[in-house]
Amino acid sequence: MRAAPTILHLDMDAFYAAVEQAAKPSLRGKPVIVGGLGPRGVVATASYEARRFGVHSAMPTAQARRRCPNAAYLTPRFTLYRDISQIVMDLLGRLSPLVEPLSLDEAFVDLEAGGVRADTAAAREAGHRLRAAIRAATGLSASVGLAGSKMLAKIGSERAKPDGLVVIEPGTERELLAPLTVRTLPGVGPATAETLRRAGITTVGEAVEAGQDELLRLLGRAHGLALHAMAQGRDDRPVVAERVSKSVSVEDTFDVDVTDRVRIQAEVGRLAERCAQRLRAAGRSGRTVVIKVRRYDFATLTRSDTLRGPTDDPAVIREAAARLLDAVDTTAGVRLLGVGVSGLADFTQEDLFAQAAPAPGAPGREPVEPAPGAQHPPAAPTDAAPGGAEPTGAEQDGTAPTGTESADAAPGGAGPAPAERVWLPGLDVRHAEFGPGWVQGSGVGRVTVRFEQPGSPPGRVRTFRADDPALTPGEPLPLTPGAAAPGSYSPAPATRLASSPPAGGPGSPTVGTSSP
Repeated sequence: MRAAPTILHLDMDAFYAAVEQAAKPSLRGKPVIVGGLGPRGVVATASYEARRFGVHSAMPTAQARRRCPNAAYLTPRFTLYRDISQIVMDLLGRLSPLVEPLSLDEAFVDLEAGGVRADTAAAREAGHRLRAAIRAATGLSASVGLAGSKMLAKIGSERAKPDGLVVIEPGTERELLAPLTVRTLPGVGPATAETLRRAGITTVGEAVEAGQDELLRLLGRAHGLALHAMAQGRDDRPVVAERVSKSVSVEDTFDVDVTDRVRIQAEVGRLAERCAQRLRAAGRSGRTVVIKVRRYDFATLTRSDTLRGPTDDPAVIREAAARLLDAVDTTAGVRLLGVGVSGLADFTQEDLFAQAAPAPGAPGREPVEPAPGAQHPPAAPTDAAPGGAEPTGAEQDGTAPTGTESADAAPGGAGPAPAERVWLPGLDVRHAEFGPGWVQGSGVGRVTVRFEQPGSPPGRVRTFRADDPALTPGEPLPLTPGAAAPGSYSPAPATRLASSPPAGGPGSPTVGTSSP
């Protein structure tokens, strides 16, 4: 634990939704929900206007529509989100060499490693400078927590939301933590929280009162010791600049359960190809191929096969996944399929193609089946911002076939591509006469487009035939004047934020208050 609040946690406010509101002037101040739009879609992010209706991340989109029927429901644009994230991560990198990204919109920063003086005033000033720099570069707001540990810095940023900064002074940890739910502590999920609840422990203060011996009895030695330390505000985890990916995986959820075995096999082959592409894009290879099958009743099965050595060969991964699928009964219907590779390495073996099928006369390898109900942990995509993650799926290209809820329903997605182009809500388009705009809705052979740009007044709405040759998929526009176009971002010269002239503005609050 540090004697000064020099660990910073940054969390962009409602990131995906905020980017969409900044890019689409007509949506500012209105409820916006970004995520899968199909019958089995899930909310990725909801704007603060939508959260007032009870909508939150990970909620089924169908439930969100019932709670907030008048919101704008948009398809994610991960290309744009990654570019904006890279701008933010570059600003963090100017503040300190020790930046630990957790996702596209969240990161820890060690201020002391960047030369910030180890006292509250200097840390507060650095936090204000960072928030001002992010707003100037992206037009977006961010919340910052400052504390002597990663756990408390994250709690601080949560208390600062939206668009604020909170400093948790060293020495106030136990008073702050005592009334909070045990789910606040890192490593406490639903199962652990339920175990503690049955023992009468629901708050952090009650966990401290229960004592170390009781926590060890309930949770085991490793988990019990860690939770007891965290409950007392002790967290000595360092900020780690490099987070090594343990696996790479892709998956798709289908709008309608799939029972056709031929189609299921084709889907697994397609997922294997995408997984191999991600591996190669990251310069990695893997030794263990894993498939994930979620049945119609939500029962989830995983099967894995360890190869003789690491590979990034699509044919090897595809054939290994196909063999694993042969051992799974899919006759009752499948709602989700996934393919992943773990046991990652930085090299490949040239002769691995031969291992895609067992050698003649050699006994086949038996796939390893985990315990019933076990589930392969999702891997952080390796093509996101450094250390970042994103919801399953890749970027949209502006038109897509129907058939899956994932955001990468681009040509080659689940099911045969329809003859008629499908324009997904929220995606960028360009009209030969009216210029850039975005899809507001489509159906019955028509597509409605709103023509507006970041920084412009709310634009006009026009409707066209879905097959209008003058209407084509477009590219996202930069959110701020003079910014690089998405997809062409390059870091600016490394001017250190910590040594910038004073930014001015109000002082930051301490525990429990926030400052815009």
